[in-house]
Amino acid sequence: MLEFLEYSFFRNALAAVALIAVCAAMIGTYIITRRLVAISGGVTHACFGGLGLGYYLGINPVVMAGVFAIGSSIGVEWLSSRFRLREDSVIAVVWAIGMAIGVVFVFLTPGYVPELNSFLFGNILTVTPSDLIAFAIYTVILALFFYCYYDKIVICAFDRDFASVNGLPVKFINYTMTVLTAVCIVLTIRLVGVMLLMSMLSLPMMTAEVFMKRFKGMMLLSIAVSLVCSLAGLFIGTLVDVPSSAIIVMIMAAVFIIARLSRSLFRHKNLKKY
Repeated sequence: MLEFLEYSFFRNALAAVALIAVCAAMIGTYIITRRLVAISGGVTHACFGGLGLGYYLGINPVVMAGVFAIGSSIGVEWLSSRFRLREDSVIAVVWAIGMAIGVVFVFLTPGYVPELNSFLFGNILTVTPSDLIAFAIYTVILALFFYCYYDKIVICAFDRDFASVNGLPVKFINYTMTVLTAVCIVLTIRLVGVMLLMSMLSLPMMTAEVFMKRFKGMMLLSIAVSLVCSLAGLFIGTLVDVPSSAIIVMIMAAVFIIARLSRSLFRHKNLKKY
């Protein structure tokens, strides 16, 4: 397998997977704690509206997807807080509208829409140096924001009402994290696809949650799980010539199931002692 490292496209993919795994684990820990896992699916499918409109207008589809992602994520946060609507209900509406807009404009676009499958299923082996630079910049920004506002992020994630009563900048934290989530989705959707992106934002954190209860412990363990599963999936997928995204999802799912079963078995044995 070491011979793969001789190829620049594989080294790019390796670096990209590592960066995406770290960012997705940090973002995922926040949205899991806030019980907003569905927002990843909602924003991802809202991006599809931007892609369709971008192809139809002849504008860079990634730029339009970014506009739709950030707009929809801010819209979810604003509607849920301004009108006291359930966030999962707002996400469902955004999800449906984004997909509907995307389908309409893809249908209206003359000829075949290129690269559409890559946005749906992804291809991590197509990472370019410019993609890596964008990921690296985003990772630094995300890490700096967590470093500067870590305590406030944790409090706002667990209990927004308590944070608001204590005078914390709840709106600033929530809107910034929402935008950072949207940007993470836009930067990665073309490379890992909808299927893997939603898994990377949820499965490692669900696995970490089996063993950890504190935010920092969950985040660090989920980063480790995400890194190991992603790198293993990339090597295995390249070795057997199968889409790496599917292998990574299967490994993450298997790790979560094993973690959950082992935890249940451990509890059962402890109960039998008493």
